[in-house]
Amino acid sequence: MTTDGCSLTPREVVSELDRYIVGQDQAKRMVAIALRNRWRRLHVDGPLRDEIIPKNILMIGPTGVGKTEIARRLAGLARAPFVKVEASKYTEVGYVGRDVEGMIRDLTEIAVNMVKAEEAEAVSAQARRRATERVAEALAAQDPGLAQEPRDSLVRAVAAGEHGQRMLLIEVSESATPVLSVFSNAGMEEVGLRFQDMLGNLMPRKSRQKRARVSEALRIFEEEERDRLLDPDKVTRIALERVQNSGIVFIDEMDKIAGRESGRGPDVSREGVQRDLLPVVEGTAVTTKHGVVRTDHILFIAAGAFHVARVSDLIPELQGRFPIRVELASLTRDDFVRILTEPDNSLIKQYQALLATDGVTVTFAGDGIEAIASVAADLNARFENIGARRLQTVLEKVLEDLSFHASDLPGQTIPVTAAYVRERLGDILKDEDLSRYIL
Repeated sequence: MTTDGCSLTPREVVSELDRYIVGQDQAKRMVAIALRNRWRRLHVDGPLRDEIIPKNILMIGPTGVGKTEIARRLAGLARAPFVKVEASKYTEVGYVGRDVEGMIRDLTEIAVNMVKAEEAEAVSAQARRRATERVAEALAAQDPGLAQEPRDSLVRAVAAGEHGQRMLLIEVSESATPVLSVFSNAGMEEVGLRFQDMLGNLMPRKSRQKRARVSEALRIFEEEERDRLLDPDKVTRIALERVQNSGIVFIDEMDKIAGRESGRGPDVSREGVQRDLLPVVEGTAVTTKHGVVRTDHILFIAAGAFHVARVSDLIPELQGRFPIRVELASLTRDDFVRILTEPDNSLIKQYQALLATDGVTVTFAGDGIEAIASVAADLNARFENIGARRLQTVLEKVLEDLSFHASDLPGQTIPVTAAYVRERLGDILKDEDLSRYIL
């Protein structure tokens, strides 16, 4: 992935999302188009490029139908900085709570860490070589016998893992520096500034001596060398570009802040939060400790159940900033069967892998999978609809005894059939109160 965006076509994006998310075809199409449009904008020449703004998306649907997973997987495909926030944790400026600009600062921090990891990977071979040479020098300085060996020979021996258990006295850098907290213009969000960053080489890092095995010394020195080889200015520049051109912010629980001013009670700040969100979504400059971030081309994906509040309860200005709206359907029994079997990371595969570590082979018969899906769909219909998350609750209860005793059953194969499911859940399903509180 380069900084010019994700080059996957919409069809390829949907195909990748299908590997992990069942159904919700319309939502997948919308986010795939939005992702491709970002790539297209970066390849538009001239001043028109800056005029093209992302078409933000509002996902409407009950919990557990895949809203968050679609956004997270989309960011993963694009290798884009991604942050998920809950709108309900923000409050209008002047009330106790977080400033909405905090989501951009979090996104920037994530981007910096992403770029650091990528740049560190690029210099890892060089850092490893330098660390190996430092360890070899330390060994030669502390062992007269090894000092007689040719330097290249000793370096090769250290690189091959020889002397790994020998103890060394090494000097390590102290990375901790005092932190000064200052406040942003909004007065609500802290921005950490390190004296080391402010004064640079005027405050050199302290070092201390430490006894460590050669293998540990290699790891410590490799980290130090990697940090020395990284160009912090380059990391910051790439990170800021990536945030501004590829960043994705997922705002969940949007329906919790829907509503106009009532003038009384705890809901008085709902419209205030919406008005605070508006400039961030529209496009503004946010001050972070890594520099100023423009939000004009960050993609915002909002989501909410909207089963009590309506989209029309949002202020018109904010509604207009989410022009693409897509409704996600509630999951059916057939959807649950597909969720249990089709995705690459399905719950069934996860449980099979977990129990295989104890030497137990778990097989799921077709009627067993259908029974689990039926129970989950029935519980969602009778009680609160929590979507696919109900499968986790049901499966955990079905496999509870097996998970507890698996370490005593190495080498055994356990078939999960419809009868097995009924046996484990029968008493709970008969009792309405037990079903409500356990499943």
